[in-house]
Amino acid sequence: MEEALPTPYKRIIIGSFAAMALGAMFTAAPALADSHGLVKYTITGPEHEYAIEKSLTGKAGDPVRGRKLAINRKKGNCLACHAVSVLKDQPYHGEVGPSLDGVADRYKPGQLRMMIVDQKKYFPETLMPAMYKVKGLHRVVKKFQGKPILTAQEVEDVLAFILTLKHE
Repeated sequence: MEEALPTPYKRIIIGSFAAMALGAMFTAAPALADSHGLVKYTITGPEHEYAIEKSLTGKAGDPVRGRKLAINRKKGNCLACHAVSVLKDQPYHGEVGPSLDGVADRYKPGQLRMMIVDQKKYFPETLMPAMYKVKGLHRVVKKFQGKPILTAQEVEDVLAFILTLKHE
């Protein structure tokens, strides 16, 4: 015949098993970030139509913050290569990349997110740096070695700004 444990001991044992089960659930759950702290994302679509459909952060970006990043010469620095008419108040628009005017009419949001994250998926010979990648890069500026140029939320913010760039 089994000997009954006093109630406080039962609670401890049951609590321990519950904690172990909970811990196993969380360990078995897919990781939300890679070893560099980058949010994992899924690339969909056929070649030249690649997209990252879901937000990297689970929330929408802020186009005002995205505009600030696009003109920030030490962060997004979009104007180093692209001309953008709505940013005509900013000096020195680049001519290396295509104009971003109307880009939101030409591509879907998931495609634009993919282009911000890693443009080389679309155009392998591009000079545009991957904004949210740390592996497989060459000639990385020291301050960005081992970390992305933009954070996941900054990618979403730049995307929100770029989505405003439609032909009127």
